[in-house]
Amino acid sequence: MAKTNQRFAEYLSPEKENELQQIALAIVKPGKGILAADESVGTLGKRFASIGLENTEENRRKYRELLFTADDSLAENISGVILFDETFRHSTADGRPFVKVLQEKGIIPGIKVDTGLVPLGGTFDESTTQGLDDLAERCAEYKKGGCGFAKWRCALRISGQTPSYQALLENANVLARYASICQQNGLVPIVEPEVLPDGDHDLETAQRVTEQVLAFTYKALADHNVYLEGTLLKPNMVTAGQASPIKYTPQDVARATVQALNRTVPAAVSGITFLSGGQSEEDATVNLNAINQYVGRKPWPLTFSYGRALQGTVLKTWGGKDENFKVAQNALLKRARANGAASAGQYQGEQQGSGESLFVPKHSY
Repeated sequence: MAKTNQRFAEYLSPEKENELQQIALAIVKPGKGILAADESVGTLGKRFASIGLENTEENRRKYRELLFTADDSLAENISGVILFDETFRHSTADGRPFVKVLQEKGIIPGIKVDTGLVPLGGTFDESTTQGLDDLAERCAEYKKGGCGFAKWRCALRISGQTPSYQALLENANVLARYASICQQNGLVPIVEPEVLPDGDHDLETAQRVTEQVLAFTYKALADHNVYLEGTLLKPNMVTAGQASPIKYTPQDVARATVQALNRTVPAAVSGITFLSGGQSEEDATVNLNAINQYVGRKPWPLTFSYGRALQGTVLKTWGGKDENFKVAQNALLKRARANGAASAGQYQGEQQGSGESLFVPKHSY
C-alpha cells in the first residue's frame, strides 16, 4: 500500500488527492446528477434544425442561458453541468459569465475536453478520440476559470468484427492519458467509454462487450497510476441494440448493468454517472430507477449524466421563442426532479417524460 501511495505522490499531493475526491463525491451526492450541455457547434445545429432554428452563436448562447438560469431549485437535483468550450466563455444577456451563474447556484461547472472522434486506421470503421496534444494547457485554463471536472468520450460499437483488440486498447489508453493529465491540473476526470447501441445485438452480447470495454479501461487507468477516488465513470447502461427484435424489461437492463459494473469497476471509484445513449426521456429515467432498485452489490453511487434525456422536451418547448423561456425551464426542472428520484430508486412515474426515442446512429458530439 505504501508503494502505491508513493506512486500517486509522484504527481499528486495529498491535498490535491483530497480536493479531487471531494469534488467527485459532491457531484454524486444523493438525489443529484449531471446536466450534459456540452454539445458541439455542429451537434447543437442538428438539434436546432429539428425546431427550425438557425445555428448562430447568439442562439446557442441564448439556449444555454435558458438552461442555466432556471429556478434555483435546479441545484436540488443537478450537481454539475458539462460545458462546451464556447459555452465556457459565454455570459448571460446581462453580462454574467455562465460559470459564475452555475457556481452561485451551488452547481459545479465542468468541461468537455476531447476534440471529437476520428477514424482508427486498420479497423472496420472504428474510432478513437483526439485532443491530447494541448490538453494540459487547456485543463489549466479551465481550472483557473472555475471548472471542477472534465469529460472525455470514446465510442466503441458492436458488430461481427468489432470492437477489435486494437480499438479496445487504443481507446482505453487514450482515456487513461486524459484522466492523468486532468488530475495533474486539478480537474476530476469523467471517464466515458461508450458502447454504442447501434445494431441488432441482444442484451447478453451488450453485457459481454461492456464488461470487456470496462476491463480494458480500468487496466489502462491502473497502468497510468490514475487516482481512482478522484474519478467518475460515465458508462452506457447495458441495453440491447436499437434494432434488436427482443424486448427487455427495465429489470433485465438493471441486472445486466449492475453485473457488468461489479465485474469490472473497482469499488474505489467515487461514482458512476450513466449516459442516456439515445434512450427516450422516460426510458432513461425508468431504467436508472430500476438499476438503483436492483438488489445486489453496488459500492458506488449510481446516477445520471444526461444530455438528450434532460433536454429533449426542453428544446421542443422553447422552440427558439423568448416567450417560451419559463415553460421550457419548468420542463427542465421536471426532468431533473424525475432523474433525481430515479438516482435514489424512488421514481414512481409522477414526472413522466417523453417516450420518443432520442437515438442517433453512430452518435458523435
